[in-house]
Amino acid sequence: MTGVGGGVTRFKAGDTVGVGYFVGSCRSCDSCGKGNENYCAGVVLTSNGVDHAHGGVPTKGGFSDVIVVNEHYVVRVPDGLALDRTAPLLCAGVTVYSPMMRHGLNEAGKHLGVVGLGGLGHVAVKFGKAFGMKVTVISTSPGKKQEAIDRLGADGFVVSKDAEEMKAAASSMDAIINTVSANVPLAPFMGLLKPNGKMIMVGLPTKALEIPPFDLIMGNKTLAGSCIGGMRDTQEMLDVAAKHGVTADIELVPADYVNTAMERLAKADVRYRFVIDIGNTLKNSE
Repeated sequence: MTGVGGGVTRFKAGDTVGVGYFVGSCRSCDSCGKGNENYCAGVVLTSNGVDHAHGGVPTKGGFSDVIVVNEHYVVRVPDGLALDRTAPLLCAGVTVYSPMMRHGLNEAGKHLGVVGLGGLGHVAVKFGKAFGMKVTVISTSPGKKQEAIDRLGADGFVVSKDAEEMKAAASSMDAIINTVSANVPLAPFMGLLKPNGKMIMVGLPTKALEIPPFDLIMGNKTLAGSCIGGMRDTQEMLDVAAKHGVTADIELVPADYVNTAMERLAKADVRYRFVIDIGNTLKNSE
């Protein structure tokens, strides 16, 4: 942080801070009052948003070299967290952390399934292990098994296209975080849950979800959704990440690599997040 306004009380120049997925909200609705600014009807997204309170100026997010933000939407980055590997936590990190806390998916000993091993999924695995949970990755890609277990610390791996593996894992999980945006049937995943189990959707499939009511009713199972997290969630997530050494696996790229990065992103050719070094001042901390 290079400077603060006269009314700022929580930060000072020189502090290491972060700005997440949104930079404004109405601050007066029920959602804002409960710390869920992310669900405010007037939320202003950090990237490609429109701030009507300040002349309708479009926001430029991570492509900006400077940004001015109300202190309410700023979080403190704890000491010890590398900036490049922490940046994705301000979106991906809180996206998986928030529902884990809200739905009680942070209890040691419980069995957590993570559908998809990408930008969201790999962070969900790390937080699950930080909470002392048994974590199983569910993926269509058998080639990701070694990565999930040996590098990220998952306890198990299930290939969702393998009927025998899915059958062996049936009714074994307390909860599932579904991070994929592919249009895949949900019923097979619901079958992995124990009675009273929960599946939380954080991915965004383009088509409507289809699930037989029988799969919910028999076993008292829950299907829920979650979107990012509020400012309290985000700061809490960073504090927990610092305590347990949770960061994102990233590829640091310069600004002039952006077009290539976008092409690779469309091919899912990144492990697991690109981070743009706008000023070319960082070195990959990995």
